[in-house]
Amino acid sequence: MTGLIDGDSFKESWLEGFVTAYGRSVARVPGAYGVVGRHAPREGKVSVIIGGGCGHYPAFAGLVGPGLADAAVIGDVFTSPSAEQVYRTARAADGGAGVLFGYGNYAGDVMHFGLAARRLAAEGIDSRTVLVTDDIASGSAEDAAERRGVAGDFFVFKTAGAAAERGDDLDAVASVARRTNERTRTYGAAFGGCTLPGKSEPLFTVDPGRVELGLGIHGEPGARGADAMGAEALAAELVDKLVAELPAGTERVAVLLNGLGRTKYEEMFACYPAIERRLRAAGLRPHRPEVGEFVTSLDMAGLSLSLLALDDELAELYDADCDTPGFRPLNPLAPGAELGGADEAGTPETEQRHESRGGVVHALLNAALERVSAAEEELGRLDAVAGDGDHGQGIVRGLRAAVRAADSAGSRPDDAGSIGDALLAAGTALADAAGGASGALYGALLSQTGAGLRAHEGRVDTAALAEAVSGACSAVAELGGASRGDKTLLDALEPFRDALVEQAESGTAPAEALTSSARVASKAAEGTAELASARGRASRLGARDRGTPDPGATSLALLLEAAAAELADGACARAA
Repeated sequence: MTGLIDGDSFKESWLEGFVTAYGRSVARVPGAYGVVGRHAPREGKVSVIIGGGCGHYPAFAGLVGPGLADAAVIGDVFTSPSAEQVYRTARAADGGAGVLFGYGNYAGDVMHFGLAARRLAAEGIDSRTVLVTDDIASGSAEDAAERRGVAGDFFVFKTAGAAAERGDDLDAVASVARRTNERTRTYGAAFGGCTLPGKSEPLFTVDPGRVELGLGIHGEPGARGADAMGAEALAAELVDKLVAELPAGTERVAVLLNGLGRTKYEEMFACYPAIERRLRAAGLRPHRPEVGEFVTSLDMAGLSLSLLALDDELAELYDADCDTPGFRPLNPLAPGAELGGADEAGTPETEQRHESRGGVVHALLNAALERVSAAEEELGRLDAVAGDGDHGQGIVRGLRAAVRAADSAGSRPDDAGSIGDALLAAGTALADAAGGASGALYGALLSQTGAGLRAHEGRVDTAALAEAVSGACSAVAELGGASRGDKTLLDALEPFRDALVEQAESGTAPAEALTSSARVASKAAEGTAELASARGRASRLGARDRGTPDPGATSLALLLEAAAAELADGACARAA
């Protein structure tokens, strides 16, 4: 990256610029990191809403426009948007015929979009969800539903948008999107890693004379390395892997040669003839090939090839007109009247000023923020071993919001209810600001602990704290679908819970109990280095992260240690 924008302001800065430049086509969703097309909502039309972390332009905001998506919700770099942001964007785009959510198959997106869908349903807004799972490098054909979504997103969004534009109902639009996903395959190659905004080093490097095959779009390295290839050899590698997985009887394919951010268009054009020759040699007829940037990965050097096995209906939908800032086919919509300038960008509620009330929860979380902030770089390094390297940034960003929320809520050491309320507010704010799987899990941990304490009266004793943490631990396990040993924050959280329950049974005072249990969590977090990830993105890269502690377990241990030290140092007395 050039260094023009630092990491903390990246999302806000580019989104503001995008809406300012393309105000004739899109508007900012008030109070949210989302954009809605000037053509939407349209009464009686299904709204297609796409989204995910930023760093992938023109996905996702650049694909909003007539004939494609109606709105896009944007998370931080390579991080899912929060449920609150999804909800606000969906409400802004809903035209009364229901909402189709389309996004890549990543844990954080699944959680936050899923939570938003539940909230919409409670308000009478129907929705369907289609997860994109096109990346053949991230799982076997037998477990295709577990694969991640990469550049094949574009095909799914395009056909779904066209189906909604022609007036299909919600179930029919969802059916088109699912069929497109089932018939889409993607495989890619990286020549160099990407660099997060505000950072000076890439998330991974590729040695000279080598290439990474089966890369992701969140800065992950490939599934395997190989010697560098010329255009013919690379075309053979990509095409042959994809053709082997196409549905039987496929005759024509939509073709997308996608640049990942740094590879020049000229290089991709130089590669394309070899790809088309290889496809025709396999008996396939390329249909309206597209070469360019569609789903990027910041400044990653590399490209991916996506194929969609077309039937007559999907070909018609793929060919249908659309008009978006990031994609206009060769048969664009007829020009129309100017639609007006940009709306004033809304400011998310999480950024607004709050009244300071302080309290014990604020003191404990502020101590945790200081400790985790000091380890931000190291947490990012741990996460980059087999992930996208943003864990440190995300947790620090979330904790800052949690501290503000706890300060605004206030909490007294002699009032368990106020402590519970402050934790609930802090958890909601953390999940909204951090996004991603970690944001959802940390948010649930704080919120559910708070919910468990609200019913108690007077001071919080160790028994009440252990009971609340036990309930929160169960909620985190259910939300993340993980178990102890999967190399997640549960590998530190569950030992912490067990130790806290033991301390409660012994009648230990809260400060001493928390200190002792935090030590257990820290030791457990260190022990995750012996494990290989079984959940999330890292699980798709084999045992690449064995020998490295889990970043989520590590950050949780730091948080617990800091909170315990603050409590032992008299946080309750100072807050009284």
